[in-house]
Amino acid sequence: MTSLADAGAAAAPGQAAPAPLSLRLVLAGSIGNTLEWYDFGAYGFLAAIFARNFFPADSGFAALLAAYGMMAASFLMRPVGGVIFGHIGDRYGRRHALYLSAALMCVSTVAIGLLPTYATAGMAAPILLLALRLLQGVSIGGEYSSSVVFLAESAKPRWRGLLLSLCSMGAMGGTMLGSLVGAATASFLSQEELIAWGWRMPFFVGLLLGGTTLWLRHGLQSAPGRSTEQPRSPLLQAFADDWRAIVICAVINLAGGVNTYTLFVYLVTYMEQVDGLSPGSALQVNTASMVVAVVLMPMFAALSDVIGRKRVLVASLLGFILFGWPLFRLVSGGTEEGAMLGQLGFAVLISAYTGVSPAVLAELFKRATRCSAAAVSNNVSRGIAGGTAPMVGVYLVSGLHDPMGPALYIICVALISLIATLCMTDRTRLPLP
Repeated sequence: MTSLADAGAAAAPGQAAPAPLSLRLVLAGSIGNTLEWYDFGAYGFLAAIFARNFFPADSGFAALLAAYGMMAASFLMRPVGGVIFGHIGDRYGRRHALYLSAALMCVSTVAIGLLPTYATAGMAAPILLLALRLLQGVSIGGEYSSSVVFLAESAKPRWRGLLLSLCSMGAMGGTMLGSLVGAATASFLSQEELIAWGWRMPFFVGLLLGGTTLWLRHGLQSAPGRSTEQPRSPLLQAFADDWRAIVICAVINLAGGVNTYTLFVYLVTYMEQVDGLSPGSALQVNTASMVVAVVLMPMFAALSDVIGRKRVLVASLLGFILFGWPLFRLVSGGTEEGAMLGQLGFAVLISAYTGVSPAVLAELFKRATRCSAAAVSNNVSRGIAGGTAPMVGVYLVSGLHDPMGPALYIICVALISLIATLCMTDRTRLPLP
């Protein structure tokens, strides 16, 4: 099996070339994202059900806002997870960070499926749900950036973008799987059955995904981390060496957080409440658009290996700025056909962005502090912007009564990320720092 120590050394001049990648190493590095985002997707798509079971309130709007607030709270723990698992990855080795993050997510996901509801346990139910969601936030904060670094240090520069797109494909695939399982559950069960017990089923599937991930990662070789005698933490060293790159990367990732969780999580609820689509139809539209995104991601990543990361990112962000409003008009038109066309258009733009962003995340930072720098720059922006995106959508549409408010939000954030992208140093096909 390829040793990460050998593979990582390939990027530096004068060191040994990497051994060939093994299929198990590639799967081990990417499939954990499927587990992590599967749960987040399942929770987001069943937010209305969680609102009724865990947050009884006189106002349906208040209950739904509370359910999305729980999602936002877990996202706000992502920077904490990034600090913890980034430190583990840099100090003790990438494999340890990957294994522990997957184990934590597996346990907490299955535990959610076993929770009592408010009707059974009263206030203990939402408190327990919050505790588990916070643990998941810590887990997801370490998974994505650790897997990106793991694969980046195993890839040859000429196709690094293509290989790292597997991390985004795994994340989107997990969200898509959550949507698919949610759609199947909503289609085969009555509304009463879905509320009573059907909502638990998607979380038990997490046991299968988690077991597979842990099996793949068990026994993987890992590069030695920084010396434990090093007095300065990897995080402090990362800010000392790469604070400009951390800031630029964090601002670039704002668009990824807002766009992904607005368009592939919140829009399911939007299509039900604004367009009047059934839960099954809304989830089917969402799942179809994510299939398109997953298929296109490696294509855009491969294109970036040829023409450069910056060009693909700029094109994607310009697409959101120019076409965000008309595409959202299609989604909000009240028809399933219009919603499908609008979602497919957004899927193309998102696939260009998310297919390229993992390589950008890995290429900006030095090896000794790469896990910490990547985790912080990715999780601070995505945790804050991505975690609050569904809440912002609910507030703009239901609170301010502006059905096009989310479109303006998407456009403004894309403009901010575009400015940061133009300031980025493009390291396509160059050795890692």
